[in-house]
Amino acid sequence: MPTPRRSQISLSDTPYYHCISRCVRRAFLCGIDPYSQKSYEHRRQWVEDRLHFLASLFAIDICAYAVMSNHTHLVLHIDKQQADSWTTEQVLERWHQLHKGTLLTQQYLNKEKRPSMTPAMLEAVERIATVYRTRLHDISWFMRSLNEYIAREANKEDECTGRFWEGRFKSQALLDEAALAACMAYVDLNPIRAKMADTPENSDHTSIKQRIDMAKQGQQPTLLMLFAGNPRAGMPKGLPFELKDYVALVDATGRVMREDKRGYIKHGSPILTRLLIDDDIWIELTHGFESRFGSAVGMEIIERRLSQSASHFRSTG
Repeated sequence: MPTPRRSQISLSDTPYYHCISRCVRRAFLCGIDPYSQKSYEHRRQWVEDRLHFLASLFAIDICAYAVMSNHTHLVLHIDKQQADSWTTEQVLERWHQLHKGTLLTQQYLNKEKRPSMTPAMLEAVERIATVYRTRLHDISWFMRSLNEYIAREANKEDECTGRFWEGRFKSQALLDEAALAACMAYVDLNPIRAKMADTPENSDHTSIKQRIDMAKQGQQPTLLMLFAGNPRAGMPKGLPFELKDYVALVDATGRVMREDKRGYIKHGSPILTRLLIDDDIWIELTHGFESRFGSAVGMEIIERRLSQSASHFRSTG
């Protein structure tokens, strides 16, 4: 029996989660269908645009993503503190960009009509806003807002009805920095492992390509979670790594040939050499802004699995 979603998402354990959505019957979301030869490549941009739109509304940060032919990978960070800091008006304005809300919330946002609202009506608005605030830092609502939108657009284009996604999304809790870095690199390398791209900087519709494109301009993408550098006192909100180190990690990991995957990075020169980005720019980029492991991943779990594998090998060897 699948683990209930409420048991998979625990902010007391970690705010980081890896989420995967697959198309029903592994049909094609994007790319070119090898049977019909029909191209769905443009749908990759649908997903990427929707992700950026949702990131601007939810108190959920996108750490990494990859839009594949029949599935999507996301690494998300829940920022409950940000959601709690929003005013009632800010909560309603964000929610109304996704849904109509209620007559009361619509009246509250109308500056001309709000003065005529009674205390009971205002109290009801506060109760509704509390519900919306919770939803705006809820991964299930984030994934629902992404997947339902893409399903409707795809069904409209295909002139059909019915389920588009293979059940609910799957999620893994990332319990420590090692699991976070490993999972982000795994997600960013998906197109290379599938032989859809030969280098990270050419991997279309991935977070690593977006980060590299922006780094060449001396910037970090505003709609992705920023890199805050190595953990330290007074550290601002952001990923606990150096951007330069992460890019090098992705490149080094992608060069490893795996028996279970078709692709790997064959380019001779290291990625930091290819990108020709000055060291001072890398430093400024970070500091200038002040199913293998089930439903959870962390060093303790990884080490336990390795220990179990070693014990099994010794007992059978």
